[in-house]
Amino acid sequence: MGVTPGQVKRAFKYRFCPTDAQAAELSRTFGCVRKVYNLALAARTEAWARQERVSYSQTSAMLTAWKKTEELAFLSEVSSVPLQQTLRHLQSAFIHFFAKRAKYPRFKSRKKSRRSAEYTASAFCYRDGKLTLAKMSGPLDIVWSRPLPEAAMPSTVTVSQDSAGRWFVSLLCEDPSVRPLPATDTAVGIDVGLDHLLTLSTGEKITNPRHELRDRARLARAQRSLARKARGDGANRRKARIKVARIHARITDRRRDGLHKLTTRLVRDNQTLVIEDLSVRNMVKNRKLARAISDAAWSEFRSMLEYKAQWYGRGVIAVDRWFPSSKLCSHCGTLQDTMPLNVRRWTCGCGTTHDRDVNAAKNLLAAGLAVTVCGAGVRPQRRTPGGQSATKQKPSQREP
Repeated sequence: MGVTPGQVKRAFKYRFCPTDAQAAELSRTFGCVRKVYNLALAARTEAWARQERVSYSQTSAMLTAWKKTEELAFLSEVSSVPLQQTLRHLQSAFIHFFAKRAKYPRFKSRKKSRRSAEYTASAFCYRDGKLTLAKMSGPLDIVWSRPLPEAAMPSTVTVSQDSAGRWFVSLLCEDPSVRPLPATDTAVGIDVGLDHLLTLSTGEKITNPRHELRDRARLARAQRSLARKARGDGANRRKARIKVARIHARITDRRRDGLHKLTTRLVRDNQTLVIEDLSVRNMVKNRKLARAISDAAWSEFRSMLEYKAQWYGRGVIAVDRWFPSSKLCSHCGTLQDTMPLNVRRWTCGCGTTHDRDVNAAKNLLAAGLAVTVCGAGVRPQRRTPGGQSATKQKPSQREP
């Protein structure tokens, strides 16, 4: 189901260059946010051991008490809004845990956790294209790479710093430009793979760009250089670590940009999109293929496809992962007994010669359209006798 204009809240992310004073203030805020989150999680964990539950309002009262102690008086030096927001995030994490949608919340690490702080409307001022945060005398020097929606007013602002040292600000605004597209009668089946990133039921094959493979040699050199540096907080090790992080960031940025362009094209061109309900989390347990599967980013592709389809009034259907899309003849419906992964083309008894991936995409499309007619849903995930989730062997080629 699509959405009506003005109801979509969209995050617009930009890079910015803070002054030394702003960087110091934000770094203090990140540290305080992490400290409050860990203190509140520890308090709730102790209560959980006593079979008691602690609510958000109780942790908010704890925060007030912590600020009055000599040991934690530094919490009063930063804006209180990001500290309250991290308590709300912790509350959401526990709600998902109790609903069995997520694991138990974990403590935030100083070195490994994401450095971020969220500000609500009471803690920032956005006027005439300039954004000023609480406790700061001047606006942030933001690189406005694209305009915000006309007359948009951010509801929340999230400031973050990645492992490569880059600063980002994300503004959450209502975007009236997002509206359902005119309905069409086109539908497409999508089969994912490693040799080709996507194979469509139309016969189109989209090459896997293999972003990580292109920078693998460069990344390996940077990682060897980092491994030779003495452990600790030395300047040389910090420089080597940032160099590795920048290569990873470059790979991630290119991958995400490619997926955005691809998913937008598919959603705009097709009314119904049929994909396979793969369990990528279990598939990456294959040590020979884990690197290639992660580089293909099938889960991120599906996530983008689903939320863009919701934006623009399109439909995404996930077919059960145990549906034999590769072994089923899309022409006569004959099911083959076996279909090894090294077989890329095969001929059915009816005389039809199939490309393995194109045939699978056609079968997915037919199964997805049948689901819409019959009103059936996706079958629950099957379990092996040992209790672990079983997955279909999907990759079409070994990692190079």
